[in-house]
Amino acid sequence: MSELLANLDVNQYFPVALDWATNILLAIVILLIGLWIASSANKLVIGISKKHAQLDDTLFRFLGSVARYIILAFVIIAVLNRFGVQTASIVALLGAAGLAVGLALQGAMSNLAAGVMLLIFRPYKVGDFIDAAGRFGNVTEIDMFTTILQTFDNQQIIIPNSQIWGQQIINHSHYPVRGVDMRFGIAYAENIDKARAVIDDVLANHPHILKTPMPFVEVEKLNDSSVDFIVRPFCNGENYFNVLYSVPELIKKALDENGIEIPFPHRKVFVVNETPKADEAAK
Repeated sequence: MSELLANLDVNQYFPVALDWATNILLAIVILLIGLWIASSANKLVIGISKKHAQLDDTLFRFLGSVARYIILAFVIIAVLNRFGVQTASIVALLGAAGLAVGLALQGAMSNLAAGVMLLIFRPYKVGDFIDAAGRFGNVTEIDMFTTILQTFDNQQIIIPNSQIWGQQIINHSHYPVRGVDMRFGIAYAENIDKARAVIDDVLANHPHILKTPMPFVEVEKLNDSSVDFIVRPFCNGENYFNVLYSVPELIKKALDENGIEIPFPHRKVFVVNETPKADEAAK
């Protein structure tokens, strides 16, 4: 009798135990396969950036992590489903939580979206001198949320990407050769050709000014008190500021040595004597 009862207990619980063992085994298999797929997807996305040097590594590492976590989320839901957990409510809960987090982090999400666009289109890169969001400096770091600049006086400026994307971006380092625009005025009484020759000589002897393209020196405007030249020498990008801040002094000294006047604004005042008319009115 006892043996019969034992057999009945075994027969009663064996299907349940077998079902649980099967679910656990399948859950482990799903989990292992899911982890392998998530890891492979992450490596695949990162590998795309390594095969193409023009693509930004930071962006693809972020996208790889996103792909990995999305796959892991589906894997966890599949594992829970094996044990009879109602996953529909979990998916709805995760969706609601994601919406709440998204609304709470609107500013951060806009910075993230702008950072993705900056890393895809790459209007600038680390090492470039840019003028963006009203700031000018050398780009030292670009991440998903911010761009970090270093100014000439060694200040660190952290700019949210949303303030940069969609606004005007001036990349001073995009082209290897830069033109440097400067303007100089001479008096109307001076000889234009002589002044141009003096300026050309200064540019020709400057160590950082290129011979090709040739410097551009022409009269731009007949101003109120002066004849204004536009002077545009060309240089390599790294020498831009050296040329910009050294040439004006050299040209000023050269014009002084050659007796060419650089005028300052002045006006002629005509004084009209109204006294006789005032006397007649008094009479």
